[in-house]
Amino acid sequence: MSRLTTDPSAAPKPARKSEAPGDGKSAAAPAFAASASLDVPAFYKAKNYRAEDSIGHMMRRITTTVAQAVTNQLWEPGGPTFPQWAPLYKLYLGHATTVAELARECQLDTGAMTRLLDRLEAKGLCRRVRSVSDRRVVNIELTDEGSAAARQVPHVLCQVQNECLQGFTEDEWVQLKGYLQRLLHNAEAMAARGEKNDPASS
Repeated sequence: MSRLTTDPSAAPKPARKSEAPGDGKSAAAPAFAASASLDVPAFYKAKNYRAEDSIGHMMRRITTTVAQAVTNQLWEPGGPTFPQWAPLYKLYLGHATTVAELARECQLDTGAMTRLLDRLEAKGLCRRVRSVSDRRVVNIELTDEGSAAARQVPHVLCQVQNECLQGFTEDEWVQLKGYLQRLLHNAEAMAARGEKNDPASS
């Protein structure tokens, strides 16, 4: 939703800390002031930071490895690639029917999604169909071949993820999901605070 653009010159200036006696300099605002009131732990410290210990680094490595394993399981000549499986499966589940909806579901911009659908359509896995009720709307439908391909996705995803969880108990699996959900919640809250404090979003 668009917002009214305000005149930057009319916006109230942020309050500045008073100058310390005799030094002639104003105190600098602390970095990440938006998090100052939060109870943020200090598990990571700059003096001994190692990228390989970063939760983001480890999650990215896991995601990349899982994606490659899924690709290896699903790949066949002329078939969809791993990035193409997500919209294919979203269409199969009925989570989206238009380019814009698919783009939102897959967290891509509409241009990238349009190009991706072009490739799926060229492989005979989906087709564009003009809406009967509103000719301005173009819906995306799976072909029979696309539906057959999409039905493989949950089986392969379960197999690959179960292999990644070798050695875990069911209780540990449930606990791990809980930890990841908390991480996701914190990350989304942090992103929301950043958007709120971004002048470009006002």
